[in-house]
Amino acid sequence: MFLLDVLDQTIKKLKSQTANVITLMNLSLGGFAIIFGIHGNLRLSLLLIFIAALADRFDGMIARKFNIESELGKQLDSMSDIISFGVAPALLLYQGILYEFGGPGLFFTVFYIGCGAFRLARFNITESNGYFTGLPITAAGCLATLSYLAIPYIPSHTFLFIIIILSFLMVSTFKIRKV
Repeated sequence: MFLLDVLDQTIKKLKSQTANVITLMNLSLGGFAIIFGIHGNLRLSLLLIFIAALADRFDGMIARKFNIESELGKQLDSMSDIISFGVAPALLLYQGILYEFGGPGLFFTVFYIGCGAFRLARFNITESNGYFTGLPITAAGCLATLSYLAIPYIPSHTFLFIIIILSFLMVSTFKIRKV
C-alpha cells in the first residue's frame, strides 16, 4: 500500500511538471540557437528556433490538457519566449544582415528585443480573454526567422523595415483571436 502511494505521488509530480519541462526545452533550444548564431552557424540557429516554436506550442497544450496551468508556468513560458523568439531571431537577423547597417542595425536589433519583452510583460499582467493584444512574440520570432531565408533574394534595407514592423506589431493594441 505504501509503495503504491509513493508511486502515485511520483506520477502526479511528474505529470504536474511536464509542461514546465517542455517550456525549459524551448528555452534550451533558444539558448543553443543564440550560441550557434554567435559562432556563425546561422542555419542551425534557424532550425533550433523553429523547433523551439514547436515546443512552445506543445507546452501550453499539455498544460491545458492535464489541467496543470500555473502562474510559475506562465512566467517561465515568457522567460523562455524572450530567449527563443526575442533574442535568438534578433541575433540571427543581426548576424545574417543587420550588422551591415552599423548603429541603426544594432539599435533596431535591441529595439526588437525590448518590444518583445514589453509585449510579454503586458501579456503576463492582463487577464486571458480569448484574444492576444498585439502580435505574439512567437509569431514575430518565427516571421523574423523565416525572413532570414530571403536574405539572398531581397534588398538588405528591407530587413531593417521587417524588424521595425515586427517590433511595432508586438507592442500595438490590435486584437488577435487565440487559436
